[in-house]
Amino acid sequence: MKGLKHYYRPDSVDEVLDLLARPDVPSALLGGGTSLIATAPDDLQSVIDLQAAGLDHLDEKDGRLTAGATARLQDLADFIGTPALLREACYFEAPNTIRNAATLGGLIASADPESELLAALLVYEARVVIQNRQGAVESALAEFLNEKSRLLQGAIITEVRLPTGGRAASARVARTPADRPIVAAAGRVSPQGELLIALCGAAKTPLLAGPEALDRLPYPADFRGSSEYRRAMAGVLIRRVRAELGA
Repeated sequence: MKGLKHYYRPDSVDEVLDLLARPDVPSALLGGGTSLIATAPDDLQSVIDLQAAGLDHLDEKDGRLTAGATARLQDLADFIGTPALLREACYFEAPNTIRNAATLGGLIASADPESELLAALLVYEARVVIQNRQGAVESALAEFLNEKSRLLQGAIITEVRLPTGGRAASARVARTPADRPIVAAAGRVSPQGELLIALCGAAKTPLLAGPEALDRLPYPADFRGSSEYRRAMAGVLIRRVRAELGA
């Protein structure tokens, strides 16, 4: 961030969008600040802090959870209305110091391919509210992860909405119990009886994965496991999740 010149802390979403709309001032949004320093481009001139923009709410009513984009991961884990699978995924996402800073909107915008929380949000049919200067639109999380660059052009994530009902389970493989997953699977049977399965560690983002798609996923290899290992583990983990759900 060699060219950084300005820090802003607007107190409304409209002000945030006005600041983002300046074509001659490269700007970045600051939520929890846990990844900005590592990912900021060298030509960044302006940081827009979202802490005062009123996006940190959490609410559960009539079987639906609504979470503001700047709600902290630890707040989501502590909230009484958060489904157990999401709460567990928050703890797997990052250590305590990071959970108390990292925001839900930042997590979604990062589209981390190994995020167990994103996989859990996918099976809970999460929808992302995105606002630009023309208004707000709502997108299924699965669509957002595929179209992130387009949907966030001149826009910000303001809210995440999801139903809390159904039965859910997860399974993972990692080098240690506290380590990032090599592959993980999350599953949920909705109140209507629909089974949803999501994987992380199998593609460029976490994704909903039907049985017919498993052999077509890229399973990117790294020092923790080959593509063949990840493919085999994905099948094992999905079978474990289905067995736990009786589906």
